[in-house]
Amino acid sequence: MGIPREFHCLLFSVLLLPSLVLSVDPPFACDLSTPSTKSFTFCETTLPIDKRVDDLISRLTLEEKISQLGDSAPSIPRLGVPAYEWWSESLHGVSNWGRGMHFIGPIRTATSFPQVILTAASFNPQIWYQIGQVIGTEARAIYNNGQAQGLTFWAPNVNIFRDPRWGRGQETPGEDPVTASKYAASFVRGLQGDSFEGGSSAELKASACCKHYTAYDMDNWGGKSRFTFDAIVSAQDLEDTYQPPFKSCVEEGRASCIMCSYNSVNGVPTCADSNLLSKTARDSWGLYGYIASDCDAVATIRDAHVYAKTPEDAVGDALKAGLDLDCGNYVQEYAMSAVQQGKLSEEDINRALRNLISTRMRLGLFNGNPASQLYSNIAPNQVCTQKHQDLALEAARDGIVLLKNSINTLPLSRSKVTSLGVIGPNANSVMKLIGNYAGPPCKYITPLQVLQSYVKDTRYLSGCDTAACNPSSVSEAVQLASSVDYVVMFMGLDQDQEREGLDRVNLVLPGMQQSLITSVARAAKRPVILVLLCGGPVDITFAKYEEKIGSILWAGYPGEAGGLAIAQVIFGEHNPGGKLPVTWYPQSFTSVPMTNMRMRADPASGYPGRTYRFYTGKTVFDFGYGLSFSNYSYQFSAESENTIYMNKLISLGAFKMSDTLSYNITSMDSEACEKLKFSTVVGVKNHGPMDGKHPVLLFLRWPNVLHGRPMKQLIGFQSVHLKAGERTDVKFVVSPCKHLSRTNIDGAKVLDQGSHFLVTGKKEYQISIMA
Repeated sequence: MGIPREFHCLLFSVLLLPSLVLSVDPPFACDLSTPSTKSFTFCETTLPIDKRVDDLISRLTLEEKISQLGDSAPSIPRLGVPAYEWWSESLHGVSNWGRGMHFIGPIRTATSFPQVILTAASFNPQIWYQIGQVIGTEARAIYNNGQAQGLTFWAPNVNIFRDPRWGRGQETPGEDPVTASKYAASFVRGLQGDSFEGGSSAELKASACCKHYTAYDMDNWGGKSRFTFDAIVSAQDLEDTYQPPFKSCVEEGRASCIMCSYNSVNGVPTCADSNLLSKTARDSWGLYGYIASDCDAVATIRDAHVYAKTPEDAVGDALKAGLDLDCGNYVQEYAMSAVQQGKLSEEDINRALRNLISTRMRLGLFNGNPASQLYSNIAPNQVCTQKHQDLALEAARDGIVLLKNSINTLPLSRSKVTSLGVIGPNANSVMKLIGNYAGPPCKYITPLQVLQSYVKDTRYLSGCDTAACNPSSVSEAVQLASSVDYVVMFMGLDQDQEREGLDRVNLVLPGMQQSLITSVARAAKRPVILVLLCGGPVDITFAKYEEKIGSILWAGYPGEAGGLAIAQVIFGEHNPGGKLPVTWYPQSFTSVPMTNMRMRADPASGYPGRTYRFYTGKTVFDFGYGLSFSNYSYQFSAESENTIYMNKLISLGAFKMSDTLSYNITSMDSEACEKLKFSTVVGVKNHGPMDGKHPVLLFLRWPNVLHGRPMKQLIGFQSVHLKAGERTDVKFVVSPCKHLSRTNIDGAKVLDQGSHFLVTGKKEYQISIMA
């Protein structure tokens, strides 16, 4: 089959869209200047949305209804309904991937934030929320300026970065379910116009869509394709690893969309799974919005998975399962014949339309001229503002992780660096900074250009033409390295090594990078500084232990301000505080089949498990690892709760599990769980020598890993800014139901009596759960 449209590169917008004639006014329905508008009940804004939606549906023919079920929905002129493009992207900034946003006109750029994996490394939900806010604002500005045909964005990607080889791991918040869940809620609230705490306003500034639901984290590996892959997932792993980000996205973030994925889960394509779409997402979690397919995923139900015998069966299976929108034209092409064959009813179509039209109405697109609506004051000058660009810089700086800093190689002093060598294929390319699904950034500046502004005598050699690094200019690089005071190397990966549709085979640096790095380091006058641009982790064990490599920075794909952010860290204008959101595995991990979805280790078979929660093997760097130019210490407050007496707080009879010292949390109501909450306080001190922003990560450790317990589990995190010598108390509210429970083999949540240990840094605090 052809490449799905979600995989098309941004050249689609650049090459094809100039032929489109865009209106100077944004598209909208219910134009009061049109006489017929007054007779349409669906245009009466004082009525509840459901009544307005039903009125519009009642006026549509079956053919018109079906036409609205694809991502390119045509206009209905007789009712004054304009065409609508559902597919827009905003993973880390408004993008020109998709069909809804157009950078042809006065607005030609948008703020390009770091790729998500780096933003996640800040462990700062406020930044995640603010990025969502900026994207929602800039999207509205583009729409208000007549350069958009839709306000529905298929972001964020909250899949768990389960395997380090996954090409799309860069798009995610990492491997931890709690981090991904918090990211999902924070980003969605910001983009949709909600408050940071969440007020679930029915009106939408823009619509967010959490993808790819669910257990999707492999594109193309070992002859297996995402289009045919059947992810075999246990109830235990589904409940405590794969589902939490999507649940949080809906319940906490109030996302207005979920996108089902290409793969099957336990034999059923996700876009045809009524248990996932209707029973779980809509009925259990309370999704108020629409469910979209990944692009051409409805077609794969028949063509790739061979789950359905005919196109009509595939369309019927998807819509009856709860799908509302097909990214593609498969439903538009075969829904009529599916109805005629009795495989789909008109009511199935009406159900989908209710969710689609209500979303457009919540965006205000059926409220008449946008010039008089809620977000009409968002003008083109609110795109790429200095405030937005400053946030892009802050996000990049806060995410950068200092992996090594032997003999305090960093920070450098500008006044003491008389000459600087810059070597590496990632040093002088803007495109290497922004990652995939990016839009045109506000400004372009490479790391090399920034460093040239810091040190007048800066000399550059790429060393390799690309990250593939075959061949490399080792001799020239060695000569340059030996002739300057300091050397900074920009190595790592790029989108030719990891991206959608391209998973890695190896975890080591590509081609001759290791040879180039080692040769340069040993020729340099002083220990070199290695900067890694990459989304997925790489095995750099050689660099970790090479004495002539003084410092290592991981900078992800840091976005439009990445070059400046890296320079500010190198020269001590910013104190790095990022923490790794993924485990960095050794090359030996590649012997583990990427298709094995099990999270928990199996000693009997030698299976090592996955992520910091379950992986039992050696690591290059651990999840949550990250150095600073300052030293921090932690201390649990003696006033923190240390014993929870269950029977003093709630009636235990209904929750006690027979023949065990455990309680069934799944059946416990929210009121009972609320009564069990307690606070713990962690004192944090910055011992200097620099001021710094520091993420405080709070983990839970169980006394053993029986019953499939994780070895440890992140349960909370907060980012604090401390001046050198300053101390503060960080308060965490701990919910035993949510934070101290484990997941049983059947997927049920269980809270055990006995010891539980709160951990931050090297400090532990014991909590006892008593009857």
